[in-house]
Amino acid sequence: MNRREFLLSSSALVLALSSTFSSIRPVNAAPLEAVIVLSSDETGAPHHDPIRGTVLSVATDLIYDRLIAMSNEHTFHPHLAQSWQESEDGLTWTFQLKQNVRFHDGEPFNADAIVWWISKFEGSANQHVSDAIDRVVVLDEHSVRFEMKRPDPNLLYNLASYFMGIPSPKAYEAAGENFGVTVAVGTGAYKLESFAVGQETVLVANEEYAWGSELSENKGAPAIPRLVLREIQDASTAFLEMNSGGADILLGVPTEFVPQLTANGEVELRNMRATGVSYLQFNSSAAPFSDPVLRQAVALAVDQEPILKAVFSGSGATAHQFLVSSLEESKVKPELLIHNDVAKAKQLLDQAGWKPGADGIRSKDGAALKIKLWSTSETAYKRIAEIVQAQLRDVGFFVDITLYDSASLRDALRQGEYDLVVSHYDWDNADILSWFFSAKNIPHPNSTRWNNPVSEQLREDAENGSRNWRERVAKYTKYQENLLQNFVYVPLHEFEKTIAVNSSRLVVPKEIREVTLGSATLLDTVWQL
Repeated sequence: MNRREFLLSSSALVLALSSTFSSIRPVNAAPLEAVIVLSSDETGAPHHDPIRGTVLSVATDLIYDRLIAMSNEHTFHPHLAQSWQESEDGLTWTFQLKQNVRFHDGEPFNADAIVWWISKFEGSANQHVSDAIDRVVVLDEHSVRFEMKRPDPNLLYNLASYFMGIPSPKAYEAAGENFGVTVAVGTGAYKLESFAVGQETVLVANEEYAWGSELSENKGAPAIPRLVLREIQDASTAFLEMNSGGADILLGVPTEFVPQLTANGEVELRNMRATGVSYLQFNSSAAPFSDPVLRQAVALAVDQEPILKAVFSGSGATAHQFLVSSLEESKVKPELLIHNDVAKAKQLLDQAGWKPGADGIRSKDGAALKIKLWSTSETAYKRIAEIVQAQLRDVGFFVDITLYDSASLRDALRQGEYDLVVSHYDWDNADILSWFFSAKNIPHPNSTRWNNPVSEQLREDAENGSRNWRERVAKYTKYQENLLQNFVYVPLHEFEKTIAVNSSRLVVPKEIREVTLGSATLLDTVWQL
């Protein structure tokens, strides 16, 4: 998972571009370079190491392949595993690996690489993705068996995520802490040429590539020799690059620039399915929001509808629980959904002893009800902060807004000197709840610092106590209901993702088949006119 750190998200836009860009076709035989501007939430990744990464960009998806590919419909398909079989009790999984696959350094991909790879997750930030695996048994050079500590209904989903991209064991051990920075070696369609943190990643085609996933239109080497993945923090600058023809693809188009890009005859916009939610997160470990009454008052004071209309021009939907609405675990008890109720918010504050002064700001025991609200400086989230500021002012809060770029906000959240934060994530699995609210993940990614024994018991049961998918759905639903009852967050908006493509150079097909998991929504294939 970090999948997800996409404060994303943790609104991160990490695409299934391994199939996308391997399928690009040049106009002619002349060398071609494509420039992709990353979503602001993908900027600042310190490395391209999927094993220890908590913030990764789309480059990871292009450098490393995974055992499994996942479609938009959440069906699973062969990639580096050509087939697999699960035992009836869920305690063994047998994988047949593709043959004649090589890492970028020429080393063979085989069963020994899988044994090494799974072992490296122990003690890493992403240990949870392999935690249910007790050991990996080599059956022959291209067959392995996972012997499980317990059934894991989410195993195939994890194996399809870019956090389970498979690096070269030899290169990984040789590079040490520099792996993913100066060296990044996988079996993917592209190789790392250079990486400048916070600036750009340059990739070159893997000319020997011949093992694309079942969902890829082009299973062979990419036609575009070179990709430049640029990191531009400022949304206006990113828009100008796209609008002026300086970029071929812009991932994650801010809503305010959609009309201008729509009017550009050389730009095509594509809306991708919703995989993320914007929300407010509290610092539940310190006053004033260690008090559940004040958290509830804020939750009821916020009206999601103006955010949907004023910030997102009606695109997407209002959110009243934490998960994207396509997930079964989002179907919580209706009475637990968080809806605007200003009268009740004021009543709660009155009953808690917070009395309004002449200026409308409430106080208690001589202390004014002043809070710090943080947000990224991206226009949409800045506007959300301003709307929330006004709505909370109407019930008696004085709200001071501080803006950060995405990377700086992630760093600041670890320090815990905030009250309320406008956040967002991009992930289409209920385990995002564990990621953001597990006490094991304090101070980050659980920057709410939520630590409650009942919540922890429900999380542990959902995460590790499910014997099958139906049990997992029921248990994660119950876990979310507990979080809703405690007002640990305030859901705001379920957003669609928009990408921009230079249509004079590239064409995006109507059908988008393959996804990888992460901060934003995905393409499947793009080819050159």
